[in-house]
Amino acid sequence: MQENLRQGICTAKGGTVESLRMLLKELKTPFTPGQKVGIKLHWGERGNHTFLPPDLAKEIVRWLKEMGVSPFVFDTTVLYSGGRRTGKDALATAAEHGYHEEFLGCPVIIADGLDGRDVIEIPAGYKHFAAVQVAAQVEKADGFVIFSHFKGHMVSGFGGALKNISMGFASRAQKQRMHADVYPELVTGMCSRCGDCVATCPTGAAQFAVSGYPAYDRKLCIGCAQCIALCPEVALRILWGDDSGAFQEKLVETAAALWKIIKDRTVFINAVVKITTDCDCLPGTHPVIAPDFGFVGGYHPLAIDRASLEIVGAAPFEKAHPGIRWQRQFIYSEEIGFK
Repeated sequence: MQENLRQGICTAKGGTVESLRMLLKELKTPFTPGQKVGIKLHWGERGNHTFLPPDLAKEIVRWLKEMGVSPFVFDTTVLYSGGRRTGKDALATAAEHGYHEEFLGCPVIIADGLDGRDVIEIPAGYKHFAAVQVAAQVEKADGFVIFSHFKGHMVSGFGGALKNISMGFASRAQKQRMHADVYPELVTGMCSRCGDCVATCPTGAAQFAVSGYPAYDRKLCIGCAQCIALCPEVALRILWGDDSGAFQEKLVETAAALWKIIKDRTVFINAVVKITTDCDCLPGTHPVIAPDFGFVGGYHPLAIDRASLEIVGAAPFEKAHPGIRWQRQFIYSEEIGFK
């Protein structure tokens, strides 16, 4: 793929399959007939109602098949409790949401294996990570289409292409390393003592204390922030470690290390539709914070995320998640030469 293509951006208005088809006609790819190409996407947590509909993924499958390549759809296992912690549960959730081979016309797999152990370590050489651990599928596929739902995120401010290749490709261990500085802090005056945080904590770090309020063991906490996101009273907030920008930097470092391996065989599509406050990782229907703008295609994760932000504007994300230093993603990428 030529350098000028990596920075090129194309767009299509509207959130329909027809709009996506228009965008796909404009995208140039490095794929050749006979290759195996993975479509990295997020099919939503069990009980989530704002994930991207599978007919969009089906259109990408059709597009790839017309090129003569063999597509497959994939995601990785996650840290937190719910419908995607194990590969078996993740595939069941995918099927419930319409992401299955019968509908899509291609296999649906878990890229780090059903047990989360099919991973490799790749060199990074950055401030936080000397190496990063990602799904082994990175070495097995000939190319990738990174299909991302552009939306808000409670820890990174927004989530798009960069987060999809960083957290999305990362092993569970690498996910934990990236979340290591995120802890819950309780505002007792707002807490109803409902116990949702205790029930959803995957490690038992959240427990009721003698006071009757939940307390959080930082030694057991893995920083997945599920309790913060699901608290019905919004009584939990993020207690950052030494620096709230560290999470952004870790996202960037993981993505930058992976990019060195996949950059010549990858294209990106951001769906800038159903722009909600939070990630599709959470159950429920989340508030929409901006109108549908359509689809953005490109050849570099930073370029496509920057273009998507320019289309939507930063204000909806900053209102939804005040104080999040999302700009650090772009600044730090420049600092480490990931551009």
